[in-house]
Amino acid sequence: MDDTTPKVTGIGGIFFRAKDPSSIKSWYGKHLGLAINDYGSPFEFRNAHRPEEINYLQWSPFHEGTDYMDPSTKEFMINYRVQNLEGLVRKLRESGVTILDSIEEYSYGKFIHIMDPEGNKIELWEPVDSVFTAMGGETTK
Repeated sequence: MDDTTPKVTGIGGIFFRAKDPSSIKSWYGKHLGLAINDYGSPFEFRNAHRPEEINYLQWSPFHEGTDYMDPSTKEFMINYRVQNLEGLVRKLRESGVTILDSIEEYSYGKFIHIMDPEGNKIELWEPVDSVFTAMGGETTK
């Protein structure tokens, strides 16, 4: 049986503010070989516990004026892959962690945002990686 302990299982995304997201995506694609799409670059990797399963990490530059990372004033936000998001949110609430919104569900997973004690906004994601696999497209690997 799969482990369902509410916890982080990896990095799901790295988001950062950029003066010109389009140019910076092009630079990373040209000079570092990232597979670039409209959102940045999807990195593909294998799940350590289920090697037949493809997982994804999203690298995305956002325009410097974005409010997506608010209320944090930091230049970046990390998205963490989690299992049992509902259970983790219960544990976080019980511990007094600042929860910024409610769980939103999409075909590719569930999301919620929290704040750490130093004012970093964190995105928690319970992914459905098979949706990305079915979509296909070039990935960085």
